Amino acid sequence: MTFYAHSTDSSHHDWQTLADHLQAVAELAAQRADRFGMADSGRVAGLLHDLGKYSHDFQRRLAGSKEAVDHSTAGALVARERFPGGVGELLAYVIAGHHAGLANGRDEGGRTPLAQRLQAELPALDECWRNELELPSQLRPPAGFSTRKDRGFFQLAFLTRMLFSCLVDADYLDTERFYAATEGREAPSRGGGPGLDVLREALDIHLKEKQAQASASDVNRCRAEILDTVREQAGLEPGHFTLTVPTGGGKTLASLAFALDHALAHGMDRVIYVIPFTSIVEQNAEVFREALGEFGNSAVLEHHSAFDNREPRHRHDRDSRDKLKRDSENWDAPIVVTTAVQFFESLFAAKTSRCRKLHNIARSVVILDEAQTMPLPLLRPSVAALDELARHYHTSVVLCTATQPALAESDDPERSFAGGLHHLRELAPEPRGLYQRLARVTVRHIGTLDDSGLHDEMLEVEQALCIVNNRRHARALYQSIADQPGAFHLTTAMCAIHRRKVLAEIRHTLAAGKPCRVVSTSLIEAGVDVDFPRVLRAEAGLDSIAQAAGRCNREGKRSAADSEVRIFATANDDWAPPPELKQFAQATREVLRHHGDDPLAPDAIEAYFRLLYWQQGPQQLDRHGLLKQIEEGRLDGLPFDTLEQKYRLIENTQYPVIIPYDDEARESLRHLAFTEKAGGIARRLQPYIVQVPERGFRALERAGLIAAIEPDTFGEQFMVLIDERPGELNDNLYSSASGLDWDEPTFRSAESNLW
Repeated sequence: MTFYAHSTDSSHHDWQTLADHLQAVAELAAQRADRFGMADSGRVAGLLHDLGKYSHDFQRRLAGSKEAVDHSTAGALVARERFPGGVGELLAYVIAGHHAGLANGRDEGGRTPLAQRLQAELPALDECWRNELELPSQLRPPAGFSTRKDRGFFQLAFLTRMLFSCLVDADYLDTERFYAATEGREAPSRGGGPGLDVLREALDIHLKEKQAQASASDVNRCRAEILDTVREQAGLEPGHFTLTVPTGGGKTLASLAFALDHALAHGMDRVIYVIPFTSIVEQNAEVFREALGEFGNSAVLEHHSAFDNREPRHRHDRDSRDKLKRDSENWDAPIVVTTAVQFFESLFAAKTSRCRKLHNIARSVVILDEAQTMPLPLLRPSVAALDELARHYHTSVVLCTATQPALAESDDPERSFAGGLHHLRELAPEPRGLYQRLARVTVRHIGTLDDSGLHDEMLEVEQALCIVNNRRHARALYQSIADQPGAFHLTTAMCAIHRRKVLAEIRHTLAAGKPCRVVSTSLIEAGVDVDFPRVLRAEAGLDSIAQAAGRCNREGKRSAADSEVRIFATANDDWAPPPELKQFAQATREVLRHHGDDPLAPDAIEAYFRLLYWQQGPQQLDRHGLLKQIEEGRLDGLPFDTLEQKYRLIENTQYPVIIPYDDEARESLRHLAFTEKAGGIARRLQPYIVQVPERGFRALERAGLIAAIEPDTFGEQFMVLIDERPGELNDNLYSSASGLDWDEPTFRSAESNLW
């Protein structure tokens, strides 16, 4: 009897045989696992993943039976029996979860635990599988694989997830290829693109042109020195690096140049640029595309929730856009620009869709931009993942920031981060001297200010930026200066399209030398290119203050004495920051007592992070106890399901409201009535979303100010602020100055219902 893996609507002659599928997946998985020395294990995972299809029950299902058949667990059982006590245990998780996702070993979760699945009654296998599949006599971890005493099971869990990535990607690709062939078409194009050597040549041309056009200023000479020094160190052995460069030092292109040089020197495959905020992802991706010239569009994969690959600025035709979407599934591109949420949550994920890309992180250069933004409650597991990538997956990790977090593990207990990164090497030339050369601002604390005092500070100069910690505070302060010339407001209560428009107006006003007074929440610190002579910053973490300082005298056209960053405490308790920000501010105040003359110097920044981590303590740096759960679970109780649920960089307690801000948004919303698959429309609507806390969301809903579009098809996926009149927004609901106000939603008057 012939056993099949996949069927079609026609007779058996074009069905895929099971042996062909298993062999093809085995080879693809082996190729992927070979990236980290586990080709044999990848091959075995591929051979055994669909072993349960060697049952007559499953063959009847292919022929049309409605009976549900478990075809994954049988291979997991065989892996465990054939290779006991080691890699076989890991493969059992991988094979059993290749459709539903990785489950916990013993404990209950969203998926049935592996132990329970392995005890279930399964359909009998036909013995012919033993003749069709050849398994090795033993499997071993890769050469040089060593476990740490403090997190050995974490390392084994990480290896399991990497093998899982190899299998699910291989399985998907072979299945896709089979069905494409049965439909008489070629499998969709994936991967490829220009080689890293071609990209480096294009970048070299761009950098030479850029330097030739630059003026002979001290800042530009410093940028050139940074670039040269960083590139000179590309031959260093792969591992952990820091790149500590003050804002405006050219670290974005310098880090890309190092990454390409380093990857070529050590046979690596790609560069992955990890950025904390979506807005900077878009910005940096554009910088890279421009720097890589004609190869930019085909080489740079931008992967985040707000990326709309239909944007005409990217000049992609339809086939290229479709290919970018496919490549984002497994990061099969030379340069990937993504968010910290996408990167880190994937490293702790259990779903097949999130894990598929992981094997392509191996043999990569990972640039972690603004490395200090890793959230404290997950810092220890995040650092453990970065450490593991460099230890066993031929990955180099570069912590790239102006405010370097103190994450090195050393023999000095007062300076060591427990479980941190070993042998961190700095790429920038003398960071302390570099800081002095690029210093462009004077930072001082001006005490406690009430709103009247803040109002006066804003009006004291023609151009000023004030950054506060509270959205309501920003709104109130803006309203107090709204009648003044050049008053602007930036807040996350505005949709992204609206914020871009306001920022363009701000830049134009600044460039024209006109009065420009901006009140903003911390969003403006996220790589926004603006230049003010004075910046006011509510007390916050010292790293946030450094980011705020990057918006002051950014181009170095004024003296440091004439470019002030003024830190203040707020007198009004209504504007108090959330508890976690209070902890950051407390650490900042302590550092200011000892480093008040120069609070942004590297020594002050290091003291700030050491103090912050000491105040938190090890438990608060792994608030859910994830590392402890892994080690206590041991090999048969690895908590994959639990890790996925609890490792969340952003706790999603907010709900999206779509703002019909312009004709493009309204047109996209109208198209929802004519489709059942709205993925493309959802991406186009992403820049029109405002995230609203649940309480405010429910208040808007009760007030009848938001409603679901096509709820019978999409449920509450598309909740939209209701237009008062066709084609225009009511300024009382969504202000052109302040965005959406959900604090006090009011019912519309009877007159406003009349169109």
